[in-house]
Amino acid sequence: MSTPAIPIGDTYTADDHRHMARALQLAARGLNSTRPNPRVGCVIVKDGEVIAEGWHERAGEPHAETLALRAAGARARGASCYVTLEPCCHHGRTPPCSEALVKAGVGRVVAAMTDPNPRVGGDGLRQLQAAGVEAGAGLLAGEAEALNVGFCQRMRRGRPWVRAKVGMSLDGRVAMADGESRWITGEAARADVQRWRARSCAVVTGVSTVLADDPALTVRAQPYLAELPGQPLRVVFDSALRTPRRSRVLSGPGAALVITAVSDRCLDGAESVCCPGANGRIDLQAAMRELGHRELNEALVEAGPTLTGALLQAGLVDELICYVAPRLMGDAAQPLARLPGLNRLADAIGLDAVDVRQIGQDLRVIMRPRTTV
Repeated sequence: MSTPAIPIGDTYTADDHRHMARALQLAARGLNSTRPNPRVGCVIVKDGEVIAEGWHERAGEPHAETLALRAAGARARGASCYVTLEPCCHHGRTPPCSEALVKAGVGRVVAAMTDPNPRVGGDGLRQLQAAGVEAGAGLLAGEAEALNVGFCQRMRRGRPWVRAKVGMSLDGRVAMADGESRWITGEAARADVQRWRARSCAVVTGVSTVLADDPALTVRAQPYLAELPGQPLRVVFDSALRTPRRSRVLSGPGAALVITAVSDRCLDGAESVCCPGANGRIDLQAAMRELGHRELNEALVEAGPTLTGALLQAGLVDELICYVAPRLMGDAAQPLARLPGLNRLADAIGLDAVDVRQIGQDLRVIMRPRTTV
């Protein structure tokens, strides 16, 4: 349920924008550490002066509003609170922030966006309004949504935000005909992938990639390791349970999950879940709902052409991250995605580029399909 902006109409001041922008900066500090919670920042202002700031650091620890209120102390009475997500109004691992704001006596609460969590969904702001606090949402909502795109998607659609990463040549090839693929892209591009892994709740691959490359799929970049609450969950899509028990994806640090299509067998020593589909394949929609049920907000797919193509055709890729190397590998090499049944130009999957930049010697192009389901 949408909530009216504060003040009424489109009359936010430059100071309002500045304080909310600062709250978004603070929220981004939790980019890698808050899962499965959203990233939230808070700024408290009184008489034009910032008197306190806070940001949510890890799940189970105090929320951004609580930390800012602690820092503000008695000065919070009558102050304005800028927060990037509607204050929660339910008891979870921490008490409701809406109650804390009322108790502190703040006079005004500006949220960037309402909380898509159905347990909140505007009730936090309505609770504040009922207590006499001027409260609403709508300032820099697009920026706040982008910061928590996975959390919002999971709350609204029951599945994570899915990014498919591919390293490819200029002619769209991800491996030679015999499977050789190390390394198509340069060191800088591979280091950039670590950043995407660090912010993800899960890293997903297919059994073909496990058998060919034996990847670990862990975050190894030192700058991010201290921020992580733990390694992202490593997920293998393996319809027939062919994953070797000693593969690095199962034996590395942190947890791993195998999603399969067979229910009469299990992989010794590894957690598996059955999501059977047609013709002995995995039901991809059910698999993504399973990841959503496990409170995974963002999933990074690092797979071969078959799984990448299947997810694209199922409408389950929300972003495609392509690292394009300045080399040509020839028409016998493997394509970035296998997309059977695309026989006419009208059937092509349309993409919109949302970011293009150079990473070392390579280009990184981030694209979003024009329609997803």
